[in-house]
Amino acid sequence: MNNTSSATKTRESILHHNGVSYVVPFVLITTLFALWGFANDITNPMVAAFQTVMELPARQASMVQFAFYGGYATMAIPAALFIRRYNYKYGILLGLSLYAVGAFLFIPAAAQQSFTFFCCSLYILTFGLAFLETTANPFILSLGSKETSTRRLNLAQAFNPMGSLCGMAVASFIVLPNLWSDRRDAAGQIVFHTLSESEKAAIRLHDLSVIRDPYVCIGIIVLIMLVVIAVMKMPRTVEDVHTDVKVTVGATLRNLIGNRIYREGVIAQFFYVAAQIMVWTFIIQYANHLGIDKATAQTYNILAMCLFLSARFIATLLMRYVNSRLLLTLFAVGAGCCTLGCILIEGVTGLYCLVAISFFMSLMFPTIYGIALENVEPVDANLGAAFLVMAIVGGACMPVLQGSIIDMGGSAHVLFGLPSVNVSYALPLLCFVMIGIYGLRCYFAQRK
Repeated sequence: MNNTSSATKTRESILHHNGVSYVVPFVLITTLFALWGFANDITNPMVAAFQTVMELPARQASMVQFAFYGGYATMAIPAALFIRRYNYKYGILLGLSLYAVGAFLFIPAAAQQSFTFFCCSLYILTFGLAFLETTANPFILSLGSKETSTRRLNLAQAFNPMGSLCGMAVASFIVLPNLWSDRRDAAGQIVFHTLSESEKAAIRLHDLSVIRDPYVCIGIIVLIMLVVIAVMKMPRTVEDVHTDVKVTVGATLRNLIGNRIYREGVIAQFFYVAAQIMVWTFIIQYANHLGIDKATAQTYNILAMCLFLSARFIATLLMRYVNSRLLLTLFAVGAGCCTLGCILIEGVTGLYCLVAISFFMSLMFPTIYGIALENVEPVDANLGAAFLVMAIVGGACMPVLQGSIIDMGGSAHVLFGLPSVNVSYALPLLCFVMIGIYGLRCYFAQRK
C-alpha cells in the first residue's frame, strides 16, 4: 500500500503540476525521443558498412558521422529562432517533415551509388532531428515543476535508447548480415577487395539497396507521426513562454553567456556526444580487429545499448537519493576507467570494457542538459536548448579524428605497440575527464 502511494506521489510530482496533468503530451513527445534514437543508432554501423562496400579508408567513411551530426550544428540555432517566432508544435511538425525528406532521399542516393549523396541525405535528415531535439527537450523540462525537471528529462530520455535498440536490431539482423561485400573466406578475411570490377558493381548495387530500405521505412513512420501530432492539441503553458513574452535575441545571448553553469554545460555536452558517438561507432572496428565479422560485432553494440537503457532507468531512480551533479561525476569516473581498460587490455576482455562504458554514459546527456538549463530563464530556454543541441557537433568532429588515428596504424593496424583502434579510444577518455570536471564544478558550486 505504501509503495503504491509512493509511486503515485512520484508520478504526480513529475507529470502533474498545479492540478494540470501532462501525461498525454509527455507520452506523445517521448515517442520522438525513440524516433531520433533509431536514426542515430542505425547510422553508427553504416560507417563500417560504407567503408567496405565503397572501399573507403576509416577517416573518409567516418564522414557519415560528420554529415549526420553536422546537420545538428547547422540547424540548431535556426530551429530555435523558428520556435521562438512560432511555437513548439510547428517546430515539431517542420522537424518531422525534414526527417522524412532526408530518409526518402536514400532512394535516389542508392540509385546513383554515390557516397556523397548518402551523406547529403543524412545531413538533411538531421536538420529534422535538430528541430525535434531543440523542441522536445525543453518541452519535457516544462511539463511539470522545475524541481523535478532533470528527473523528468532522464525519464523521457530513457525511451531514446529503445529507438536506438530498434535501429541497432535492424542493422544487426537485416542490414549487416545481408551485405554481400562483408562475405569472408575460410581465414576470416573479406574477399570483396579481390573481386573484379563487374562483380564489385553488382554487389555494390545490392548492398546499397539493403542500406536504403530501413531509412525509407522509417520515413513512412515519421509521416504517420506528423499526422498524429498535427491533430493533437498541445498544452499552451509551454507556448506562452515564447509567444507572449518578448525578449531580444541579443539579451538572451547575454544572459546565457553570463551563466557559467550553462556556458560550461554546452562544452561538456560537446565532449559527451563526441564520446558517445566514438564509443559506439568504432565498436565494430574494434571487434573486426579481433576477427569478428560485422554482423556479429553489431551484437556487442546491442549489448552496449541494453546496458545504456537499463542504466538510464537506474540513474533516474538514483537521482531521488543522490545529487545529480555528484552522480554525473561518479559516472564519468566509471566511464573513464572502462575506457582505460579497452585501450590497455587486448582481446575480448578489452571489448567487454568497451561495451561497459555505455552503462556509465547513460545519464550524461539528459543530466548535463538539465543542469545547464536549470537556472536559465524560461524566455531564454529555447535558444539555450539550441546551443546544447548544437553541441552535438562533437559527434561530427571527433569521430573523424578517431578514424584518422586508426588509419595511422597502417596495414599492420598497430600504434605505440597497441592495436591502433585501441589507441584511438584515448579521445573518448579525454572527453570523460572533461565531463567529470564539469560535474564536480557544478556540485561544488551548488554547495556554496
